[in-house]
Amino acid sequence: MPAALLVRWAAVTASVASVALPVCVAASPAGRPAGGERPVFFVRPLGHQSLGDAEGRYAPLSMLVAPTVGLLSNTTAAEGVTPAVAGGARYVEGSHVLRLLSGRWRYLPVGRTASVVVAPEDPAARLRIAESRAWLAAGRVPGGSPARRAAAERALLAMRALLRPNGAMAAGWSPGWMYSWPRDSSFASAAFAHTGHDAEAYRILRYSAATQRADGTWDARTELDGSGPPDARLWQLDANGWVPWATWQWYLTAPPATRRARLAALYPMIRKAADRAAASLGADGLPPASPDYWEVMTTTTNIGTAAPLLAGLNAAADLAGELDRPADAARWSGAAGRLSTGISRRFAPLGYQRTVDGRHGRDSAVAFMAPPFNAAPAGLPRALDTTYEALLLPNGGLTPGNDPTAPWGANAWTPSTSFFALAWAGTGRTARAGQVLDWVLAKRNALGELPEKVDRAGRPSSVAPLAWTGSIVVLTLVALDGGVLPAPPLRP
Repeated sequence: MPAALLVRWAAVTASVASVALPVCVAASPAGRPAGGERPVFFVRPLGHQSLGDAEGRYAPLSMLVAPTVGLLSNTTAAEGVTPAVAGGARYVEGSHVLRLLSGRWRYLPVGRTASVVVAPEDPAARLRIAESRAWLAAGRVPGGSPARRAAAERALLAMRALLRPNGAMAAGWSPGWMYSWPRDSSFASAAFAHTGHDAEAYRILRYSAATQRADGTWDARTELDGSGPPDARLWQLDANGWVPWATWQWYLTAPPATRRARLAALYPMIRKAADRAAASLGADGLPPASPDYWEVMTTTTNIGTAAPLLAGLNAAADLAGELDRPADAARWSGAAGRLSTGISRRFAPLGYQRTVDGRHGRDSAVAFMAPPFNAAPAGLPRALDTTYEALLLPNGGLTPGNDPTAPWGANAWTPSTSFFALAWAGTGRTARAGQVLDWVLAKRNALGELPEKVDRAGRPSSVAPLAWTGSIVVLTLVALDGGVLPAPPLRP
């Protein structure tokens, strides 16, 4: 590990304002021993009135680290593919074996942590190819066309490579992304579940249970060994919705003979998460202000927290019913009802803008009000259209939001863009969903990996592959194929 802590974001100079890249940096924080390592990370878009721990702590351009553009994997270890190695290379279909420009193969042997270069058709490499293809065949690769199936195949392989044996789901395999976020992990679990990879889906949920804090919440992210958070960034309440939602999605698809017993093992996690979510609701039915997927503190409640909590409370109530826990089910369904009413009264009149005060513009989290998260309320179709148009960039992708105090710059973010493909697929607008999805798929890099961002010129940017984007793409393809991808019900 580098001498300095690895972190996810850094705000760079005004000439590249709002570009986020990973850095390594060390410094002495107040209240910590002098000379100790200090994480520097970007928890807000430039100009945002953040209350984050890292406010104002930035790193120079000289410290930026080039992100990976691909992955080699043997399912227990992974190695990032750098742009230099990737030049002219292609994966052998259905595998993490890389065919180099020279014609030789690079792969990660079983039991090794560093790749080797071998002759083409090397027997050991062929075994790795066969194993990967067998794993894909054991599940389902969604996609109604060869191009979409190829994208889904690569996304599933990338997700598998980013999943650690202990269930930690790395966001990416570049310094700063090599941590497990409950949010990203929950999406990956759902994507694995709906493509027939039950073991991987459940492994992620077990990791979430193991890393839940005593008060029922989760750290913003953890080290991949589960030892705890790598820095002091603020925890995020939306995890209390995402994890129960992911558990519900897994339960829908799990083998009937064993799923009830396996759910029972996860139930203490569900109870703590849902009770904490319910207790957080105020007199207006809404949760308090909290950082959400922007990793930004807001001064009033944001839709990026409220919508996931609604999904999670509904999911928890339904799961309680499955395990014959009527008191829990009633408590959480009651909380979900109050939250649903609060969202209807405060967010719906604003078109589900970012915050209830209406001062922070549109947010791609409006999509969290649609299936497979929540049953779409009556006014949501118009809100989706309005928000999409407001966030659309000249390159064809979306910025996460248009808060005038928090500019995101000219880069499109593939998770935010993909949210709308999933929301439109879930609400029956399949043609619109397909158009957005195909834009995202067209921005894969030369190795076929999905990047985190797309620059103003339309080129893939930042780290690739990104587990979150891959998960959303896979779920969207499942929905477009007519797969069962419902939202947790609002129980009476």
